[in-house]
Amino acid sequence: MDPTRTSRERTVRGLYDAYLQGRKDIAAEMLTEDFTFSSPRDDHIDRTRYFDRCWPEPVPFRDMEIEYLEIVDDEAVVRYRAEKHDGGAFRNMEVLHFRGDRIASVDVYFGRNE
Repeated sequence: MDPTRTSRERTVRGLYDAYLQGRKDIAAEMLTEDFTFSSPRDDHIDRTRYFDRCWPEPVPFRDMEIEYLEIVDDEAVVRYRAEKHDGGAFRNMEVLHFRGDRIASVDVYFGRNE
């Protein structure tokens, strides 16, 4: 297996694990300094706003299961199912763009609630 792909897969999985643990410090090490985040609610926000808006405390999810992960060149496509502490769940798709071994941007496409 391609060592770059393996390293990037570990980074992607590590980012979602850090999110579940509320570990911004771990996630910050995975992101470039000029990281941007986009979603239907956010248009290329920077790292600081990303952590402020997208990493609430306490962590709202009890589990996030990666159902699909494909990495091609500098891009990873992820579909995951997130379960909330209140029992609700939803699926999202995300596209993560790498620069070297760090994540330079994330684009989120919201899924439906279950």
